[in-house]
Amino acid sequence: MVEKHNIIGIMSGSSLDGIDLVDVDFWKDGKWHFEIVAKDNYDYDDDWRNALSNAFYLDDVQTFHETSLQKLDHDYGTFLGHVTKQFIDKYNLHPEFVASHGHTIFHRPQEHYTLQIGDGQALANECGVTVINDFRTEDVLKGGQGAPLVPIGDKLLFLDYPICLNIGGIANVSYDVDGQRIAYDICIANQALNYLAGRFVPSHNVKMRLIASLPVSLHMPLTFDYDGLIARFGSIDNQLLNILNSHPFYSQKYPKSLGREFFEDNIKPLLEKRDDIADMMATFVEHIAIQISKSIDAVETQNFASLQMLITGGGANNKFLVERIQAHTKHQVVVPSDDIIDYKEALVFAFLGLLRSRNEINVLRSVTGAESDSSSGKIFYPNH
Repeated sequence: MVEKHNIIGIMSGSSLDGIDLVDVDFWKDGKWHFEIVAKDNYDYDDDWRNALSNAFYLDDVQTFHETSLQKLDHDYGTFLGHVTKQFIDKYNLHPEFVASHGHTIFHRPQEHYTLQIGDGQALANECGVTVINDFRTEDVLKGGQGAPLVPIGDKLLFLDYPICLNIGGIANVSYDVDGQRIAYDICIANQALNYLAGRFVPSHNVKMRLIASLPVSLHMPLTFDYDGLIARFGSIDNQLLNILNSHPFYSQKYPKSLGREFFEDNIKPLLEKRDDIADMMATFVEHIAIQISKSIDAVETQNFASLQMLITGGGANNKFLVERIQAHTKHQVVVPSDDIIDYKEALVFAFLGLLRSRNEINVLRSVTGAESDSSSGKIFYPNH
């Protein structure tokens, strides 16, 4: 009889659209399989959204252990534990352990530093279940980017799709080259689009058209651009588009990764002094679509003609963005079920935790550029 493992995965992305929790059964019969048992999303209230966003400015990373950032790490871990306990009780779950990505505050692999808060011991104590977290640090200390981490799941769980694209706060891609998985961050995505949505103040005419298009009531400020409707109203600013596309990051070879720092230093200054939100959104959507196409269509090491490309993450729900990606790439865009769109990252972190519990490789040097593969993650047992 094939042994099943039941794991909870937790993900909080850089776009601050909430906490994704998924309970998954995994089993192996020569290859890995999974079945989602339960899933849920918990929105951040304004206090948590502000606290996590502003933590980027709190303190220098070198003084972490002496600062209020350490308190936030503990408080956020306790909060994640509370949410996880609610999830377990709501669906009457019995997980072997919880695998948590935490929430990224700093990502500076060039300084051999990355920080995802959400204290594992506090989380374990609060939910009463063993926790595995901190999946990135070991790879960064080995000289790797510590990101992306999802590609091991792409390779072992979604092997029917030659290309896997995830569009969250940051867009990243993974695929095989000569039998080795590679992956890298492509560009800022929902970090910029959500920032612009939050600044959107529609004219009366546009507001009426939006209200007519939306299946839900329109509340201001917006947290995201539903279906890309605002971007559809806009016109592309070719000067801004050329500036965005000319950044040196896009010509760098992989492995490479992005963090909040890239948005703050390179993207936000181009957007924050302008008020033509719809035009900027239309332009940034085009920028994302162009960079995704360039990243994928330029691969020359294998025949990539008309392959299926799985798109997941919050960006897969942006119909206008998906249309523009399909318009630019020669590959066939595949948008999966809502469960996979919304919970794939949480699902894969559950899988990373499972691999760590088996002392199997869960971070690939071919992806991150580290000196070796890793079985990464720290384990915390609840104090009963």
